[in-house]
Amino acid sequence: MQQPALPQSFLQAPIAHRGLHNLPQGIPENSLAAFDAAIARGYGIELDLQLSRDGVAMVFHDYGLERLTGEKGPIAQHSAAALGKITLTGGTEGIPTLAETLAYVAGRAPLLIELKDQDGALGPNIGPLEEATVKALTGYAGDVALMSFNPHSVAALARLAPDHARGLTTCDYRPEDWPTIPKTRLAELRPIPDFIRTGASFISHQASDLTRAPVTALKAQGVPILCWTIRSRAQEDAARQIADNVTFEGYAPA
Repeated sequence: MQQPALPQSFLQAPIAHRGLHNLPQGIPENSLAAFDAAIARGYGIELDLQLSRDGVAMVFHDYGLERLTGEKGPIAQHSAAALGKITLTGGTEGIPTLAETLAYVAGRAPLLIELKDQDGALGPNIGPLEEATVKALTGYAGDVALMSFNPHSVAALARLAPDHARGLTTCDYRPEDWPTIPKTRLAELRPIPDFIRTGASFISHQASDLTRAPVTALKAQGVPILCWTIRSRAQEDAARQIADNVTFEGYAPA
């Protein structure tokens, strides 16, 4: 399987988690304002994707609207047009589509794009979000890397967009952190068994778990290791003993 290399831009400037958001300054996460702030500081950008009711890739982290907007209910029950009119709490913008975000960023920063699991149990019931993502990316010339916790999603991206760098978002998969996922599935994913079959070229791993054997083994093979989410200089210093770059929020990286 083709394994496109992770562009070097993802190994240089630190990557702003959901953009360089700052609610007290009126800059919500995963907003164009947050992406603009990251660009102004020379950072890379990490963002999340969910699917609208009408099959459009939306830049939004949660499955529900409650935490990030004044609305309630699943994001998947609303059209892209309706979501665009829902103001992000603390800001002035609606929820952006991926296409709108790409047009705005226009190659000014590398984009690390995480597709949120649409199966519900990190299983094979995926496809529409992956297709919508690739559709939005058609013709985009900036640096992009795609990733997901769901290896089925990464495998689908390998088929749909073989030229785009792709990776696995990974962690220690503790059952208390994943209460809706069967423990057997978590045990399957813990050793990162899908790296080769998905044609992945990097992982983005939980910062507190970087010393575990599957991570250090990939590091020894020359695989780029990104990590999430760093919230202090001390955490960054520790993570960089293994990680090639950090995804950060809430402080100014070194």
